[in-house]
Amino acid sequence: MSPTTAAPVRHIGDEERRLRLARAHRLSPAARAAAPLEVARSLVALHGTDPATVYLAVGARLADATGTVAGVEAALYEDRSLVRMHGMRHTVFVFPSELAATVHASTGLAVAAKARAGLLKDMVSGSDGRLTPEWLAEVEASALAALERRGQATVAELTAEEPRLKESFTYGRGRSYEAPHTVSSRLMRVLGVEGRVVRGRPLGSWTSTRFRWAVAPPHPELPVAEAQSELLRRWLAVCGPATEADLKWWTGWKVTDVRRALAAVGAVVVSLDGGGAGYVLADRVAAPAGDAEPWAALLPGLDPTAMGWQERDWYCPPAVRSALFDRSGNIGPTVWWNGRIVGGWGQRDGGEVVWRLLDESGGGAAARAVAAEASRLTAWLGGVRVTPRFRTPLERELSG
Repeated sequence: MSPTTAAPVRHIGDEERRLRLARAHRLSPAARAAAPLEVARSLVALHGTDPATVYLAVGARLADATGTVAGVEAALYEDRSLVRMHGMRHTVFVFPSELAATVHASTGLAVAAKARAGLLKDMVSGSDGRLTPEWLAEVEASALAALERRGQATVAELTAEEPRLKESFTYGRGRSYEAPHTVSSRLMRVLGVEGRVVRGRPLGSWTSTRFRWAVAPPHPELPVAEAQSELLRRWLAVCGPATEADLKWWTGWKVTDVRRALAAVGAVVVSLDGGGAGYVLADRVAAPAGDAEPWAALLPGLDPTAMGWQERDWYCPPAVRSALFDRSGNIGPTVWWNGRIVGGWGQRDGGEVVWRLLDESGGGAAARAVAAEASRLTAWLGGVRVTPRFRTPLERELSG
């Protein structure tokens, strides 16, 4: 019987889900990690759309966060144990390098095929046939050769060696969203999704959004079904129980792919509060041992825990969402107490971390624990001002 039709073997309520989250996501004090790679492996993927999120998400989960920036930079740019690349839902993530082939085969190939087809269609029609697929192939080969020679380069540096990258075409001609697109911006994105280039060291500090590019290190080509099963197995180990809707949303796969992977990993069906069904790995069915440990955390915008599930009521009460999400569904900086989002935080001009509880059910214990975490984060940032890429109502208000 497939996991989508099997009867639930036990019930996992919201309280237990929050206990599992605290430990698997390295958020309770006793579960904190020793190094950035340990955090990344525990979470499977760190959101990388906003560069600062990677560092803040790691720092929140380290027992000693003082060397976070240097440690993450060393992992990304020196020993290459972490890699920044496109992954699920056409989003930029930071993965442990050993997962690059798995992510590429499980999600990147399908997204890359659509991205390249879209680029060719838009480029040819938007240039009235002036820019052809053959022309693009020539420019692409030249740009990759230049990148190979340089090791790392910005788009501006690449266009200095291959000026044809500056060519532009009209996207959405005649429509309300008509706009000029450059070949360089679209091509580098496609090459990134295809796993042929990766983002390298940024220009400026760790909060910079201006990156260099580098040729991607080689990795084996895996069978798609095998890669999907491995990615889902790793994610369920960290985020189970999860619903089918959660899995489809997080991976970006078709529901048939999700169900095939669930069956391949032997996922077990459990019942959830509210009457829904969730899935866990067979070796994660039993309840975690030990009592829950009180904990607070200040997590950054787009944190992988806050963005880990589509169905969020069990950790993000609907009453707090309007203050913490932007209009596109991106979550901002959040305050957590015992596995639930209870508020948000921001920074004043001088770098001080300020916060507000939107749910005060935790009482004085929650307020004291959050204040301690805010002081810890203020000290760790050392005056560096971090402005989230996606601003949310509460973060704007607190930072104003």
